[in-house]
Order: sequence, then structure tokens, then C-alpha cells
Amino acid sequence: MSEVRIAAEQRTRFGKGGARATRRAGQVPAVLYGHGTDVRHIALPARELMNAFKHEGVNVLLTLEIAGDADELALPRQVQRDPIRGNLTHIDLLVVKRGEKVQIDVPITFIGDVKEGLLETPNASLSVEAEATNIPSGFEVQVGKLRVGASIHASQVVLPAGVTLLTDPDAVVAHILSQQSEEQFEAELAGAEADAAATGAHAEELADAEEATEDAAEGDESGDSAADDSAPAAE
Repeated sequence: MSEVRIAAEQRTRFGKGGARATRRAGQVPAVLYGHGTDVRHIALPARELMNAFKHEGVNVLLTLEIAGDADELALPRQVQRDPIRGNLTHIDLLVVKRGEKVQIDVPITFIGDVKEGLLETPNASLSVEAEATNIPSGFEVQVGKLRVGASIHASQVVLPAGVTLLTDPDAVVAHILSQQSEEQFEAELAGAEADAAATGAHAEELADAEEATEDAAEGDESGDSAADDSAPAAE
């Protein structure tokens, strides 16, 4: 993974108002922390940061040229985006040192078109440990030749030298499901509707039985009350 050098400015305005002002200026508000340093509030140029993510991936290694401070090596830890526009709104950055190992999630790219069935991807990333300056930008998994019922597990993903898998080796990253025909889908739907109707009918029968029991109980109570009224008083 190559490093991307990017200029950073220290922020003096915080909170929502300060963050909005930073974004209006074409920058992304960020916090920088780690290695026992105080949390620093900085701003990064939005366009350059977006380009870094686009070309190097979400785990891009950044060399921050902080105005008025020493350069820092950092990794993105949490990235927030506008849910509609998709532009960056905030980023948390972790200070790292050359040679140290970090734990990080690396995305998987699934290669090839599945010929039969449906591709299910329960895990679209793997948690690994790697040197901060040697983090893979992503893993590739070939799925084009998989048949229905076949699976690929985390342990089968090829990792670069020096990268250790932390995800459960037995975790499934890709699985091929059988694809239902239209007739099978309609049959299952009809069965589900029949079950629902039967359940509703049973519930109605229980309700009618309960109502009948309550009516009978009320009748018995009325009879007992009438018998008590007609009985002579003891002298």
C-alpha cells in the first residue's frame, strides 16, 4: 500500500457549527488520536481525501502534514458520509508508527459471474493483523466457478506475506444458494397463505369456545343467584 501525503490544518472551532463551517470551506473535519497523544481536531481537504479513498481504498495510509506541528502517519478508523450525497462529513484518524502491527478490517472483492444459483456473501471483509505500512487494500475471491451448495471460508482466502487472519477461519465469506423457480416460489407462497389461514381459523375456534364457556359460566351464576333469592330465611 502506498502512502498518500495530505495537508492538514488545526481546527479551533468545534461542535456542529464549527463542523458545518469546515465543510462549507471544502474541508472534512477530523480528529486525530493514538499513541498517548492528546486528541487533535484537524481539517483535511475534501477533494484530496476523496481521491485518496478512491484510489487507495478505505484503509489508505495517510501522511498528515499538519500546519504548525510535526507530520503524523495515520489510518482512518471511522469514516462518516452524507447518506444522500455520499460526500465525507467526518473522519476519525489513528496515529500509527512504522513497523508496528495493527488490527484492521480489509474488504473482499468477489470476482466472476456465478453460473448457477445465487451468490450469498455473509462476510464482505476480513479482520487481519498487518504492519501499518503494509496493509492490503483488499482481497480478491474467485466465485465464477462455484456451484450450488459450494462455499468459500475465510481460511481459503489468500493473504499476502506478513498478514495474519483474525477472523474465524471457518467463517463463510461466499456461498452459492439454489435459485427457486417461479413454480417453487408460488408453491411456497400458497403454502404459507394456507398455514396462515389455518392458524386464523384455529384462533377463531378457540375464541368461540372461550366465549361459549364464559356464557355457560354466567348462566350458572344467574341460576345460583335465583335459587338463593327463593330460599326461606332461617329463623
